[in-house]
Amino acid sequence: MRSKKRKKKKSGSGKICISCIALAVMVILSVQIVRLYHQDQEYQQEQQELEAQLEDEQQRSEDLEERQEYVGTDQYVEDVARSKLGMVYQDEILFKEE
Repeated sequence: MRSKKRKKKKSGSGKICISCIALAVMVILSVQIVRLYHQDQEYQQEQQELEAQLEDEQQRSEDLEERQEYVGTDQYVEDVARSKLGMVYQDEILFKEE
């Protein structure tokens, strides 16, 4: 009879050890899940910022292409001649403020 009691005690302590190990694994996994969730949130925020930056750069690229097309036109040459060099057509009259 004594051996049966000892076996019952051993199996009870074994169940407790397994339960403790399972609990420890669950705690570790929970901590990792929370850490990965926060990291995912940071990556999503960074992705949104990068997408906004990409849109800004694409808009800037379009503006530069338009500017490049404008620079190649006669209108640009005329505008530069008028503003920087002060040139006018022969039949134009300039009024200057004093």
